[in-house]
Amino acid sequence: MELEFIGKLTLQLILGFFSLLIITKILGKTQISQVTPFDFISSLVLGELLGNVVYDKEIHIFVFLYAIFMWTFLIYIIEVITQKFRRTRSFFEGNPSILIRNGQIDFHQLKKEMLDINELMSLLRGRDIFSIREVQYAILEPNGSLSILKKSKYDTPTKEELNIVNKEVYLPVAFILDKEIIWENLNACGFDESWLRKELEASGIKDINEIFFAEWKYDEGLHIVPFREKK
Repeated sequence: MELEFIGKLTLQLILGFFSLLIITKILGKTQISQVTPFDFISSLVLGELLGNVVYDKEIHIFVFLYAIFMWTFLIYIIEVITQKFRRTRSFFEGNPSILIRNGQIDFHQLKKEMLDINELMSLLRGRDIFSIREVQYAILEPNGSLSILKKSKYDTPTKEELNIVNKEVYLPVAFILDKEIIWENLNACGFDESWLRKELEASGIKDINEIFFAEWKYDEGLHIVPFREKK
């Protein structure tokens, strides 16, 4: 009996895992990176559906699949509606709130968002700002993050303002991860194993197993992090 239950539970977990994975692929990354109130509710319901089917023996796996399909369909429809009809976005996604305007705290918006001054200061410190005097505008986004526009005298100067010549920016590419060569990255940059080994020997490394991580950058060459076991 226990083996039958374990087998059923295993099947439910596998189906639930891949169902949620497929849903995430269908709905995009907003369920993870931009947690609006609507996304938060949908994530809770999906988790609850999976939890019920795992712990409640009376719920059949096909009932779970039907419920999760219907919920996904509803979320997808809402996403389509918000994309096509701009006026529906404020209801489903929420609107940003200006908490600090022209350097002055908007206490009405602060009260509307159920925030006190301590919570506001905590959000500011999360953005490396320790004084309200530095802020020209602070906007609370629908996903709960705080966007900041600093006053000009506290803002970081740009290279143009400092008359610094702009340099080309290059993306670093990993060539070795966990003592394993990433061949597709190496070949995509126009190099081969012979070139890599010469570079490693020039740094005094003879064995790939000595390397934990290595990345290459066009303007800086190869950067190597050796593998060191804990003693």
